[in-house]
Amino acid sequence: MKLSIQNNRIILNSICQLYILLFVYAAVSKLLDFENFQVQLGQSPLLSAFASWVAWLVPTIELILASLLLFPKWRTIALFAAFSLMIMFTTYIFIILNYSSFVPCSCGGILEKMGWTEHLIFNVFFIVLAILGLLLEKQQNYNWIGRMRPLSYSVTILFSLLFSIGVVVVLFLSSEEIMHHENPFIRRYPHHPVALTHTVDLKFNSYYFSGYANGRIYLGNYSDPLHVLSMDTTLQHRQQLKIGFNRTELPFRMVKILVRPPYFYLMDGSVPCVFRGTINNWKANQELKGCPPFTLAEPIDSTTIAFRNNNSKNGAHVLGIFNSGKLPKTRYAATFLQKQIDGIFDTDGMLQYSKSLDRMVYAYFYRNQFIVADKNGSLDYRGNTIDTVAHAKIKVAYLKGKSERKMAAPPLIVNAHSAVCNKLLFVHSKVPGRYENPKVWEQSFIIDVYDIEKNRYMFSFPIYEIGGKKLRSFFVTSTHLFVLLDTQIVVYRLKELLKKEIKSADRKNP
Repeated sequence: MKLSIQNNRIILNSICQLYILLFVYAAVSKLLDFENFQVQLGQSPLLSAFASWVAWLVPTIELILASLLLFPKWRTIALFAAFSLMIMFTTYIFIILNYSSFVPCSCGGILEKMGWTEHLIFNVFFIVLAILGLLLEKQQNYNWIGRMRPLSYSVTILFSLLFSIGVVVVLFLSSEEIMHHENPFIRRYPHHPVALTHTVDLKFNSYYFSGYANGRIYLGNYSDPLHVLSMDTTLQHRQQLKIGFNRTELPFRMVKILVRPPYFYLMDGSVPCVFRGTINNWKANQELKGCPPFTLAEPIDSTTIAFRNNNSKNGAHVLGIFNSGKLPKTRYAATFLQKQIDGIFDTDGMLQYSKSLDRMVYAYFYRNQFIVADKNGSLDYRGNTIDTVAHAKIKVAYLKGKSERKMAAPPLIVNAHSAVCNKLLFVHSKVPGRYENPKVWEQSFIIDVYDIEKNRYMFSFPIYEIGGKKLRSFFVTSTHLFVLLDTQIVVYRLKELLKKEIKSADRKNP
C-alpha cells in the first residue's frame, strides 16, 4: 500500500514537472520573440481581433500555472486550470483544421516546431496527463478534491471541458464578426493564395488591361490606341489585333479600348464618344449616341455605360448611368460621391463593374471607402476598406482666381489600384496595418480582398516586386491574376481559396 502511494506521488510529481517544463518553455519562447508571436496571432482566423491582449495573457497564464504547480497547496487548482488551458489550445487547433477559412502560420514556442495535426495529438496527450494527475490528487485524500463524490468529480471535469470549449468557440465567432465587419486594421495573410506562373517583358509601359475573353487577356496601348495585344494565360500565342474604325475626324485625346465579351468598346470621354463592336470582327461600327462627357467609364451592357464626370456644381465629380436606347437617357447620382475638401481630388477614385452581381463599384483613392450601387444607379451601401483613413489627407491649391486647382503637397494614397471579379473586390492598399512585417511592405504590394456581396473583408496577400518595378495595374479573372509591373506583365494562378470564393458567385448567378 505504501509502495502504491509512493508510486502515485512519483507519477503525480512527474506530471506536474512535465507541465512546468511545457509552460515555462512555451511562455519564454513567446516572450523572447513577442513581436513575432503577436503578429502571428494577428493572422489567426480565431484570435485576430483579440491579438493585442491574448498575446500577453497566454504566456502570463502559462507562467502563473507553472509557479502554482510547484506548491502542493495549489496543485489541484493548477491542474484544473492546466486541463482547461490545454482543452482551449486543442479546441483552437481543431477549429483551425476543420472550420477555419485558412490555416495560418504557427504561433511560437513548441507549436512552431510541429505541424498542426502533430500538435493536436501532443495536446491530447497532455490533456490525458492532466486528468490522470487530477485522479491521483483525488486519491491522496488530503484536500477538497479527495472528499468529492465520484459523480461530483466527473461533473466538475465535464464542466471544465465544456466551459473551455465554449470560451474558444465564442472567441472564434466574435473574432470572425469583428474581422469581417468591424476590422481593427488587422490583415490576414493565408498561405500563398496565388502562385506566379509566367512573366514577359512588353518593352513599353503604355499598355493597360482592356479585358479578358475565352481564356485570353487583352491589352490596350495608349500610344497606339487602335491596336490590341492578345495573349493566353501562358503569355504565349500572342496576337496583334487591328481595330477597324474610320471616324478620323473626331478630336480624340485619350482613346481607351475595353473588352467585355462578346463586345469591345472604343471610347474617349473628352469627345465624348463610345463605339461598340464584337470581338469576332474587331470593327467599331456601332455608336452609342448621346453620351455625355466622362473621365471614367465602364460598360454595363451593350447599350448602358456607368460613368464619372465633373459636370456637377463647382466642377465636382459625379457618377451617372447613360443608356443609348431609342431615346438616349442620362441619370446622375448626385449624392454618391461625398465631398470632403474640394469635390474633385478628394472624390477621385476607380470605377469597376461586376457583371455577375450587376453592381458598379467605386473605390476612393484617398480615403477608406468604396461605393456599391446597382446598374440603375440606386445605392446599395457605402463600404469601408480596413484602414483607418476616413478623411482624405490632401492639400489643394487654387490658381488663377480659383479657376484651376492643383495638389499642393503629395497626398496620402490609401487605395492605389482595384479590380472586381464576380463578388470580390481586390484593392491594392498603400497603408500598413497592425502587426505587419515592414520587410513585406518593402518587397511587395499588398492586395486586400473584400466580399462586396456581404460587405466584409476577407483576407490579404502580397504581390512581390520583380527587379524593383512599380505596380501599374492588375486584372483578376476566375482562374488568374494578371499584373503590370512597369513594362512587365506577370501572371499568377489563383489557388483554391480564391477560386472557391469567386466561383460561389457564379453558382448564384448562372
